[in-house]
Amino acid sequence: MSVRSHQQHPKVRNVFNLDFPNSDHLVKTLTVVTGPDMVNLTYHNFFAYKEKVTQNWAADILSIAYNPSRNNALDMDRLSLAVFISILSIYKMFPADKKRVEGALASAHLPKGKGDTMKPDIFTEAAFKLFLMSLCPRPEIYEIFTSYSAKAKPYMTKESLAKFVNEKQRDSRLNEELFPRFRPDQVKALIEKYEPCSSNSNRGQISPEGLLFYLMGPETSVVILDKLAKCQDMSQPLPHYLIKSSHNTYLTAGQFSGVSSPEMYRQCLLAGCRCLELDCWKGKPPDEEPIITHGFTMTTEILFKDVIEAIAESAFKTSQYPVILSFENHVDSVKQQEKMANYCKTIFGDMLLMDPLDKYPMKPGLQIPSPAELMGKILIKNKKGSHGKPSQACPKKTEESEQPIVTASAGQEPNQTGPTNPEDQCGTAGQEVTAYEEMSAIVNYIQPTKFISFDNSRKKNKSYLISSFVETKGESMISKTAVEFVEYNKRQMSRIYPKGTRMDSSNYSPQPFWNAGCQMVALNYQTMDFPMQHNMSLFEFNGRTGYLLKHDLLRRSDKKFDPYCERIDTIVANTLTIKIYSGQFLSDKSVKTGVEVEIIGLPGDPKKKYRTRWSTTPNAINPVWNEEPFVFEKILLPDMASLRVVVHEEGGKFLGHRIIPIEALQSGFQHICLRSESNMPLTLPALFVYIEVKDYIPAAFAGTVQLLSVPISRKRSVKSDNLQPYCPLSSSPLLEPSTVPCEELLQHKSFLKVTKRQEKDMKELEKKFQKKGEELIQKYSDTFKHDNKKQRLAILLG
Repeated sequence: MSVRSHQQHPKVRNVFNLDFPNSDHLVKTLTVVTGPDMVNLTYHNFFAYKEKVTQNWAADILSIAYNPSRNNALDMDRLSLAVFISILSIYKMFPADKKRVEGALASAHLPKGKGDTMKPDIFTEAAFKLFLMSLCPRPEIYEIFTSYSAKAKPYMTKESLAKFVNEKQRDSRLNEELFPRFRPDQVKALIEKYEPCSSNSNRGQISPEGLLFYLMGPETSVVILDKLAKCQDMSQPLPHYLIKSSHNTYLTAGQFSGVSSPEMYRQCLLAGCRCLELDCWKGKPPDEEPIITHGFTMTTEILFKDVIEAIAESAFKTSQYPVILSFENHVDSVKQQEKMANYCKTIFGDMLLMDPLDKYPMKPGLQIPSPAELMGKILIKNKKGSHGKPSQACPKKTEESEQPIVTASAGQEPNQTGPTNPEDQCGTAGQEVTAYEEMSAIVNYIQPTKFISFDNSRKKNKSYLISSFVETKGESMISKTAVEFVEYNKRQMSRIYPKGTRMDSSNYSPQPFWNAGCQMVALNYQTMDFPMQHNMSLFEFNGRTGYLLKHDLLRRSDKKFDPYCERIDTIVANTLTIKIYSGQFLSDKSVKTGVEVEIIGLPGDPKKKYRTRWSTTPNAINPVWNEEPFVFEKILLPDMASLRVVVHEEGGKFLGHRIIPIEALQSGFQHICLRSESNMPLTLPALFVYIEVKDYIPAAFAGTVQLLSVPISRKRSVKSDNLQPYCPLSSSPLLEPSTVPCEELLQHKSFLKVTKRQEKDMKELEKKFQKKGEELIQKYSDTFKHDNKKQRLAILLG
């Protein structure tokens, strides 16, 4: 869903006379755009009596749509209902088993005739929960409950619930000093919040229903909600981030005959996309308005000006961080390039970054600004020429462009099929023209250049230069020179785009390029396939800013990283265990269902895909699997890996999915709320699972680590078995180990000796670097004097 305060629909503009001089109607209009994806959209137009009303509605609707709790917790809250609820609408909501719906209505003491209606005071929250529990029984919850409750008791005591929470819902990797176990008062608060029976609550007891409500509450969200909020450092140089990027943003369908639309730019920006592509071509007489289309294809044309207006309107609605416009510029006309530059200046206004920041001059060896320092700014990526005066002739090859200028054949229009080479995977990207003076003036920190070699880029050391690679070239570079590519991406940016043969607008997997630190991995947003689902899921984190800080290994110049490694010395690998218990409301049909689970990460991570068996009966309302857990033993770099869960019906039809980064997963019993193909939250479909994330321990050391991690419990178990500890010097019982005060340790001779040596080493290093600094100052001082002398001599001779 998206929201706009300005209305572009011609009919609405005409009805409300929006273009009338001095009219304030435009700022009072509101459009709510809904749909299953970014292409098939429905527009709901509203007109308010005050401008402020429109702004408040737009802000509130977006805050509801992007609410992380709403999108990641199982929705047991009924909708706010103003008048009557039709029983027929409830039958339509669950069409798979009408008899089951009828029985559930009766159990909740609600009317069950298809012609009946209910008032909100009858269909209360308690009645709604009772209806859902009758419709979707949860035998697996009772099984878990009985394993912790007192024998044959219909309740779990406060102590039993505390044991359950601390043993099952707590991440075993957490330090108990920093993250203490649940206290009795916290457990009591949970019982008071979730136990529906007041007498149980007063006695500090919880029933199976109360446990179920707890497991469906925000405390047991499968995602760590803090990770969804803006939580990363945004003050590092731009190349240190992954940037949510779109390819051929204007297209709504295929690459050869699809329809182009300015609306795609709005939808991508509202989805948090921060890098958009504009394929610019020369407009036809008499207007000679620059257009956007896919060159040498049958795709439709749209005006460059309309796209700039759409971008200006939606650029900073979802994220305040910088937007990068990647121009693939084929406009070989001074006049039309001047028009493009003027549209950017006048329509974007102060949002357009015209000049480099004083603090960040564009010089070799210096980095470019951070997302935080470029907030609210639009940057233009376009080939930059070196100019005296504008020239109709093709500009000369420059040091920075490193690429000859190629233009379309004379008399050939961009939407005519040209003599393209079917083996060429790059499309028209290599046929851009260099900017003339007006366009060059608005290009600064993002300057495209043809990639020559890693060595060439390292010698130039210009962080503002960016190279684009077709996916096949990028894959080849990663497979042959992965470490060099990672180092390149620490210093400057790269952009990856789909190969030209993807005429159906399908996408490539972005993960290998993220593993190499490629910043702009551009995908076709009109196609919601698995790569696009992965992209949308990942960038949902860090507050939907469209920027994700790369891992430390992909940023630091003093560390080398090979994506193909089998072991990383500085990182503790993880083992992830997931058990699929059951599903809820997976389909509106009576079908057998199954679940597929996999890890997406480095090449060395577990590759096996696990699948459950098909559910035993055609029941999509509450299928139960309860099979053996799936174990992904060694995840090398958990911060760069994700868990993917997909649900299919027996015929293979997609029902729902979820992709969650490993670092954002909560351990314990969880409900995974599923998403649609376009990654939109589904209201009821969910999976009930048990997840455990632990530090990876090789099997040979598992027993030793277990003994070292719980020595006290080991001692207690020995005592409970009435075994006497062996002590060769005494027959007395084993004593508790004594502790030494910290002050005494600080005075220990070994500690003092190490401290003294470190102080000595530090003084020697200070002397060494002081001497080196003085030598460098002297060297450059002599060089400066020599150059000054030569300059004066040249002036005298001249």
